[in-house]
Amino acid sequence: MRKAVTLAAIALTSTLALGAAAPAFATDASPSPSSSHGAGSSDGSASLQLSVASGKPGAEVKVTVKAPKGSTALSVSSKALEDVRLSPAGDGTWTGTAKMAKVADGNYGVSLTGTAPDGGKLQATAQLTVKAETPPPAPVSSLKLSADHGRPGDKIGVTVKTAADVKDAYVTSDAFGGRVDLKSDGHGTWTGTAVVAKGVKTGYYGVHAFAGGKEFDTVKFSTEASGGGGKPDVKPVTPLKPSEHKTPKGSVNTGQAPADAAAPAGAAEATNRA
Repeated sequence: MRKAVTLAAIALTSTLALGAAAPAFATDASPSPSSSHGAGSSDGSASLQLSVASGKPGAEVKVTVKAPKGSTALSVSSKALEDVRLSPAGDGTWTGTAKMAKVADGNYGVSLTGTAPDGGKLQATAQLTVKAETPPPAPVSSLKLSADHGRPGDKIGVTVKTAADVKDAYVTSDAFGGRVDLKSDGHGTWTGTAVVAKGVKTGYYGVHAFAGGKEFDTVKFSTEASGGGGKPDVKPVTPLKPSEHKTPKGSVNTGQAPADAAAPAGAAEATNRA
């Protein structure tokens, strides 16, 4: 009989113990408050806004940050921005101005970091596209002469090709006596005729080409002239040697014509009469 009572008491004690344990497990399962405050946190989100989505290096960008009041250590950084400084603007807003950095064209991330009032982290991001206004490549100009040599008085065709918006083109050379202006067809081709100067000497001369007031090319031009210190156009006549002189018949080679041949006809008749 005592054994039965003892078993019942044990069962009742076990049941009470289990019942007491159930509420304890329920209390441990309740969620605990989080100490991290990121974008979209319960006490207000942090956001980052840029005044422009793209621009060229040196352009101004306005930065606006919104975060819970009392947030600290707010910082905006990006390879695409130079020296971003934020100032409080009231109502949980901070603003700043920065310039786009001189970086390669492309898309860059902009990051906001900070500390919430309760010590949690604040984060937000944005995108910024940098696209430099690359100047168009310099026009490739060219110079062409109809001939690379000439003699005094020869006419040489000159052709210069460059950008259509060039306002003037010309060549200069001592071989042509100075500057030779060219005429445009309105599409970047300039033409003209140069005349080899009369007093030019035999030799090599540079022909300098200009477009838009700037020299862009120099070519070599050779001339051949008579005299003037250069090679003559015609070979000089070689004097005859003394042995090559012919002696007229019946006369002595004195270098003078015979007396009979040189005397007037009347004088010869007077001599015969005497």
